[in-house]
Amino acid sequence: MESTKKGFDSTDEYIAMFPEAMQVILQELRATIRAAAPEAVETIGYQMPTFNFHGNLVYFAVAKKHIGLYPASSEVPVVFKDELAAYKGTKGSIHFPIGEPLPLGLITKIVQLRVEENQKNAEMKAAKKKKTKK
Repeated sequence: MESTKKGFDSTDEYIAMFPEAMQVILQELRATIRAAAPEAVETIGYQMPTFNFHGNLVYFAVAKKHIGLYPASSEVPVVFKDELAAYKGTKGSIHFPIGEPLPLGLITKIVQLRVEENQKNAEMKAAKKKKTKK
């Protein structure tokens, strides 16, 4: 059985699959993530637009009733517990309802935390590697 899901190879292609109004929202989300993580590289992971900086920072995807943000962090739900209380989600995702404005300030803070986490992890790995080479 063939999949009816249209494939894509880039964030631009992913965003282009949606109606114009949704494209505007996704471009705003994309720009917010880029501004918070200017060194991050855009890729596709798990069939979602992904931002990488020393590993995965965040993914995002459109669902039927929400835009999902997937921060790939166990710290995000803890650090932003109060701010995230207004949103549904799962252990690894935050669901921003379609039709409501995206909380761009919160998204910026989440991405900045992820950059810090990944930077620290990369530094620890480098130090460990350097130590084992001696």
